[in-house]
Amino acid sequence: MTILVTGSSGHLGEALMRTLQAQRREAVGIDVLPGAFTHHVGSITDRAFVRRCMKHVTTVLHAATLHKPHVATHARQDFVDVNITGTLNLLEEAAAAGVTAFVYTSTTSVFGDALVPPPHEPAAWITEDVTAVPKNIYGVTKAAAEDLCQLFARNHSLRSIVLRTSRFFPEEDDNRAIREGYADANIKTNEFLYRRVDIEDVVSAHLLAAQYAPSAGFAKYIISATTPFSRRDATDLRNHAPQVVRRYVPDYEAEFARRGWTMTPTIDRIYDNERARAELGWQPRHDFRALITRLKVGEDIRSPLAREIGSKGYHDRIFRDGPYPVE
Repeated sequence: MTILVTGSSGHLGEALMRTLQAQRREAVGIDVLPGAFTHHVGSITDRAFVRRCMKHVTTVLHAATLHKPHVATHARQDFVDVNITGTLNLLEEAAAAGVTAFVYTSTTSVFGDALVPPPHEPAAWITEDVTAVPKNIYGVTKAAAEDLCQLFARNHSLRSIVLRTSRFFPEEDDNRAIREGYADANIKTNEFLYRRVDIEDVVSAHLLAAQYAPSAGFAKYIISATTPFSRRDATDLRNHAPQVVRRYVPDYEAEFARRGWTMTPTIDRIYDNERARAELGWQPRHDFRALITRLKVGEDIRSPLAREIGSKGYHDRIFRDGPYPVE
């Protein structure tokens, strides 16, 4: 059984390849850029290249994409070419090759404007049933690619799973005010309460989805760290987040105080991963409570896999203000 990993020179692609190789599973990596875990260099927009790479493949883990940080530096057509046409090429060639499982890495960004409730409203509780309202070309093309996966599952019996991942990148936040107001590790630790996931858990979700796909047909899952909150906390989280966090993880305050860290005063959305845990048997290891336990003994908040991969970046140049420009 051969697993094809797209985007193998990128952050998630390398994490998948490292894990598969450590498990001694046969995996082939493809990317537009060369890398230590990339076997074939080429673009998924090249149908002939995709066809050559699909030989003897039984599972596709499709992580290659243009990301949100590219919105200000790439044309909308680039997003259509890579995120939609590239995914279509992979789906068509996978169906023709008899692939039994296709796992598509999507993003919680597809929810777009549904993520931010009006002022004075409770925090948005985000499950797979929330209607996506993409707000930029990135979200639009990722949502369209999800629909293509569903189309091929329904009409071509290509078993597909869509994983809507929350933040797992190690780069600095793109919001200047947040960067200047919090230490980077403080920002990321806060986000594990509601909108971040460790890459080690993202990888485990992909591998479980590949196992589940043949029996599922088609499904979508939110992949984010397990929140300690429940729906009944939504109003308080919007107005008094530190008090709510204190109820569930009371020992966070002393640890934050020791570091001079601050809890975010408000939380506007919470990603609920319950369906992925129930149906995939996914057991994410990295959540806010786990991070506080690590901090108490002086450990890094990042998993060993996250530390090993480090930061990839999104661009081939450095920008004056922030890790990448914002449209």
